[in-house]
Amino acid sequence: MKAPKSKQESKSKEKEPQQHVVEEEDPVVSDSDDEDWSVEEGSEGSLSDSGLENSDFTDNKEDLTTSDDAVSLDDEDDDDDVGQDSQSESGESHQGVEESDSSEDEAAPRNTIGDVPLKWYEDEEHIGYDISGKKLKKKEKQDKLESFLERADLKNWRKIYDEYNDEEVEITPKEAKIIRRLLKGKAPHAEFDPHAPYVDWFAWDGAKHPMSNAPEPKRRFIESKWEHKKIVKLIRAIRNGYIKFDKPKEEPKVYNLWGDDQTEKAGGLAYIPAPKPQLPGHEESYNPSLEFIPTQEELDAYQLEFEEDRPKFIPKRFLSLRSVPAYEKAVKETFDRCLDLYLCPRARKKRINIDPESLKPKLPSRKDLRPYPSTCYLEYRGHKGPVMSISTDPSGQWIASGSSDGTVRIWEIDTGRCLKIWELDESVNFVAWNPSLELPILAVAVGADVYLLNAGLGREEQHKIEELLRVEKPEAPAPDESSKGAPTVIWTEDEKQKGIRLKHIKTVTSVEWHRKGDYFSSVMPSAESRAISVHQLSKKFTQRIPFKLHGLPVSTAFHPSRSFFFISTKMTVRVYDLLKHELVKKLETGLRNVSSIAIHPGGDNVLVGSREGKLCWFDMDLSSQPYKILRCHKKDITSVAYHRTYPLFASCSDDGTAYVFHGMVYSDLNQNPLIVPLEILRGHHSSNGRGVMDCKFHPRQPWLFTAGADSVIKLFCH
Repeated sequence: MKAPKSKQESKSKEKEPQQHVVEEEDPVVSDSDDEDWSVEEGSEGSLSDSGLENSDFTDNKEDLTTSDDAVSLDDEDDDDDVGQDSQSESGESHQGVEESDSSEDEAAPRNTIGDVPLKWYEDEEHIGYDISGKKLKKKEKQDKLESFLERADLKNWRKIYDEYNDEEVEITPKEAKIIRRLLKGKAPHAEFDPHAPYVDWFAWDGAKHPMSNAPEPKRRFIESKWEHKKIVKLIRAIRNGYIKFDKPKEEPKVYNLWGDDQTEKAGGLAYIPAPKPQLPGHEESYNPSLEFIPTQEELDAYQLEFEEDRPKFIPKRFLSLRSVPAYEKAVKETFDRCLDLYLCPRARKKRINIDPESLKPKLPSRKDLRPYPSTCYLEYRGHKGPVMSISTDPSGQWIASGSSDGTVRIWEIDTGRCLKIWELDESVNFVAWNPSLELPILAVAVGADVYLLNAGLGREEQHKIEELLRVEKPEAPAPDESSKGAPTVIWTEDEKQKGIRLKHIKTVTSVEWHRKGDYFSSVMPSAESRAISVHQLSKKFTQRIPFKLHGLPVSTAFHPSRSFFFISTKMTVRVYDLLKHELVKKLETGLRNVSSIAIHPGGDNVLVGSREGKLCWFDMDLSSQPYKILRCHKKDITSVAYHRTYPLFASCSDDGTAYVFHGMVYSDLNQNPLIVPLEILRGHHSSNGRGVMDCKFHPRQPWLFTAGADSVIKLFCH
């Protein structure tokens, strides 16, 4: 124990540390142990001076240092000194950069001898080697007096001598603080709370693993008495055949030796194996059958052929395998194979197994779409040549026909009786009945003339018709196609046929009536710009269309309800407005040669037939491209027709058949038309490569009339 000191000495010595503290004014790190580091005036264990007096140091020598590498902090006076130093130095450390806890910041040991005892270097001038392999010289040992004086300093008590690296290491205040807490049995870090509230980190719900790792008892692996009886019962049932099991699937004992694994991938891309070369057959055998060996005549014939057409391998026969020579084309074929492997691109073609029936559209049954013409009910015979054109009366009682024999006939539909015959000088190209019930007039195209004939039907209208078919103007000279100002058509009265004769400059192929029965058009394909003319029956007036023709015209048609005029050329169909004199729409058929057109009674759908055997349905509200293209006929389509009241349309061809379709057009614009093939009508015989020349529907009944090249007109009914 130290002797008590006088009050004057204690007061004089207390002033010095106060001055020292005032000069530094470092921030003090607050800690739970600050009360241990505090200095009280007049306390017995307080630090009276800086520790420079010899008397105090000698008394506390054993307490400060026990050896060169150990520090004792049991004395209360030393604790107070350490507290003051740590407070001052901790303030300095906080003013600088914060220390890092990373192991990279720790300095590596200079000496690299490892676990070699230091006794081996006692007699040497060095203590080891550094990382570069140089010797580490021993430092000169200080005199004991000098070391004693150095230890008299207040901070030197924290220095520890490191024998391994032959240097002194100074303990930082933070490390001293940790050592002091460990000596007191406390946690190294002050912020650690040993009495923190318990947190249950284990998830008890749905735990799969047991809380105990005790080994399972033996009884868990041995069946019980009742389980043993149950097993014996199952074994007897299996032996007696009461319980049967499925046989395991046996793997095939053979496999495809020449196959490739298609699932392999190389470089992240789908691997496409090269096609295998063709396997040798019987011809490549060294001893093939005699039927594979060519004769001398066949060998001579090979020499006359081109090299590309000759067979690549000519089989030969050898008696033994030893006599087979080397293949002369082996190198060339191998080289060609290599070229094919790396020059020819390969692509994988996926083959989809689809039932062809599933690709067919789901169409309604034909039984639900009745009535439609299906059987031949009546034949009209009397023409001596092919019947070129037919036309039905708007009342549905009469039908007119024109033939290449130069005659025009009117037939009664119900009985087949021939009512009237006109004999003309040339072949009849086209006949068209006036759509007005009050005007039973027939327009007939014969050569370069168009005849308007009185059918003689209806006694009340005869006087009106005779006045209408009378031309008061004197007969004018024939039209001249060479002169530009000359008229293209001349109206004259024909006394022989008791009608009107319109003389054209070229051959007329078709005539179409307007729905009111006063206007009709004629087509002359070879007349170029004057190919189409529109005639007015009441005024006996003819005018050309005010539109430029784009291509060779084929046929024309009037819109059933609007002032539209359809002109079909070989590749397109153009729709014009006769009132506004402008083009309304252009229909791109995609065909090479259009043969005929027909307008739906609603006016929004157009049917186009071609000489390629294709039938195009156009929906004008939908697009200018075909809505449906039907490839039904093998030869040229000669005519197409719509029914006025029933949802039916038909087409006839030179192959001797006529196809009947169901074509329903809905009032809802969001619903597309429904097209269903119904029936194929046969019965006409081909003559000179021509089959069915024309087809027309009955105006009221679901009947179809067909005119054939065999000079017969057939009526098909439901």
